[in-house]
Amino acid sequence: MKKSNILSWSALLTAIALSSCTSYEIDMPENPEPPTIGREVSSNVIYQANPAFFGTQDCLRGLSGQLDRIADMGCDILWVMPIYERGTLNAFGSPYCVKDFKGVNPKYGTLDDVKNLVNTAHGKGLRVIFDWVANHTSWDHPWIEQYPERYQHDANGNIVSPSGWSDVAQLDFSNAATREAMEDAMLYWVREVGIDGYRCDYADGVPGDFWSSTIDRLRAVKSDLIMLAETSKTEFYDYGFNMIYDWNSSTAISTAFNGGKPADVVKEAQEALAKVPDGKSILRYAFNHDVAAENNFDKYFGSAEAIPAAYVCASMLNGTPMIYSGMDATGISGKLSFFDYKTLDFSATLSDEYQVIDAAFKATAEVRRGELRDYSNASVVCFTRSIPGKSMMVAVNVTDAARTVRTPISLAGSVMTDLVEGRNVTLEPMVELEPYGYKIFVN
Repeated sequence: MKKSNILSWSALLTAIALSSCTSYEIDMPENPEPPTIGREVSSNVIYQANPAFFGTQDCLRGLSGQLDRIADMGCDILWVMPIYERGTLNAFGSPYCVKDFKGVNPKYGTLDDVKNLVNTAHGKGLRVIFDWVANHTSWDHPWIEQYPERYQHDANGNIVSPSGWSDVAQLDFSNAATREAMEDAMLYWVREVGIDGYRCDYADGVPGDFWSSTIDRLRAVKSDLIMLAETSKTEFYDYGFNMIYDWNSSTAISTAFNGGKPADVVKEAQEALAKVPDGKSILRYAFNHDVAAENNFDKYFGSAEAIPAAYVCASMLNGTPMIYSGMDATGISGKLSFFDYKTLDFSATLSDEYQVIDAAFKATAEVRRGELRDYSNASVVCFTRSIPGKSMMVAVNVTDAARTVRTPISLAGSVMTDLVEGRNVTLEPMVELEPYGYKIFVN
């Protein structure tokens, strides 16, 4: 990919329309089989926003000021990490250490700032989901003193922490009052602010029947609520969640960019997607807040230059792709802690690049329902999807040197639209790729 070649969503549609009159009959048998198109696939893109990266004060206003850029990238859902007041007792500064489920972190702003963020996002076609931490609270949450029976206790009567997280106190969901208070707090933001759903942190820690009953009540208020569970367990679909995690997507992609087998990226995606029932989806990403905090941001895929290519691997193999705040910024090195307040240097150039990738993701929704075939080699993730009369090919160079990949025989010589360059091309027997370059073709 040449980063200077950026095209808009409308230009993509024009290019595809121009290519529709070209001939691809050479790829079709004389008596083709009836169309075999798979289930519907996602065309939504999530943007995970850490408000602490949009200012050191009035962070929500800073995030609101970036919504045009986020929407222009092709994002549909804004996931806002915890906006709530953070605890300080025994705390490390984590936004997931919540002191007040109905309060706003004063460094982020006010309730009016929250409402303005949600209303502004809605005006730009973005749906908004809030991060929710149901499993535990901070040690200075008022419930500790007022309602200690809402927490789990050890044999000596002391409130306990979840395993490995000493900064928070474990809630007890066998207590009906705990459930009622948590459900009430979740309903508050849907009713008061009009959010569109939740990403539920450590969903495994909370009983499934709580999620089932609470999601039913939430959907009685907003029927099209989006519910994302931080889990890979498929039973959470049955609890009412729309989406769970593909935990292994980021690791598989990173491994390929650091000397591993590119074919394993396709294999991992196939295995994860096979578990997703009709009408549901799975979250795929290059970075989320945990991955960015635990690994050197600029080295996780070999180089910061490789991050957009890694995102192509995450997005174009189906599921619901996600851009994490930081992927669209420059100058990040080392681990990117999500505890810290800092204003990132968001890049118009990177934003334009993600716009192209996301436009390609949306433009290929129909053909992404087709049969997946892997054509990866030792340096390139390469795969095709095909439905009768239509094919796509994706090739991603996972190395810092120019590479080539062989074009499948069925596509060599075909006229296809290069969705990255925005023009029609005749596919050569070999596709050439720049370092960390990528190509997305469709006919």
